[in-house]
Amino acid sequence: MRAISLSWRWVALAAALGQTVFPLYWALVTSFRRGPQLFSAALLATPDFDNYRQILSDPTWWRDAANSLISAGAVDLIALILALPGAYALGRMSFRGHSLVLASLLGCSMLPQIALLSGLFTLISRLGLYNRLESLIFADLFFALPFAIWLLAGFFRDIPRDLDDAASLDGCGLLRRLIMIHLPLIWPGIVATGLLIFMNCWNEFLFALTFTLSDSARTLPVSIGLISAPSRFELPFGIIMSASLLAIVPPVLLVLLFQHRIAAGLTAGAVK
Repeated sequence: MRAISLSWRWVALAAALGQTVFPLYWALVTSFRRGPQLFSAALLATPDFDNYRQILSDPTWWRDAANSLISAGAVDLIALILALPGAYALGRMSFRGHSLVLASLLGCSMLPQIALLSGLFTLISRLGLYNRLESLIFADLFFALPFAIWLLAGFFRDIPRDLDDAASLDGCGLLRRLIMIHLPLIWPGIVATGLLIFMNCWNEFLFALTFTLSDSARTLPVSIGLISAPSRFELPFGIIMSASLLAIVPPVLLVLLFQHRIAAGLTAGAVK
């Protein structure tokens, strides 16, 4: 019975892994195909890097990638800087309405983008930010900032209170405790939160499509969505897959670079 149970576990694991990996594998196979080969159902394809060469030789792709990097990086940095004081107050201090504020922050981060689209469009237009990269930074902060505060508050809350008492006895002020004691302790949580925000902003499509019009402010997800235009490429499907796979390289590299910090941040507080 134990052997049968173990076999079923392996079957379930293989099925879950196949369901997760196969779409990525099929995108890779399709990215190597051109012309009539795109309609083939074969699971293997002869590597043909013409699609990748066409993408990488297009200066428009590099400009759009730079716009995505600037937008996502700016939102990430601003959200973390603004979220740290608020998260500290929610995680280390007790006041009336504490739970209500946390619930409100969680609700704001869970709102669908389409619910705020018309209001943000009016606000961005009146501020003179329409068709500029700053409009994406402004709009993405509406979701990134509440999410960062809510997530970082949990990391601050898990820090033992004895550290604050000992620091206070030594004459350590609030700001110094935050910088010298708390921030080094929650550094894995900051990295994990920053990476989640970066990935959400890197893949953001609706705001980028709505608030930017010219090519100079276009981001990578919108650029990939417009590849199907016949004026840019003759055969779009292989090109789309190639561009999509190239677009996931920066987030994957960040995950590989900070994987130990991410694992420590996501499991912080799970074991006492």
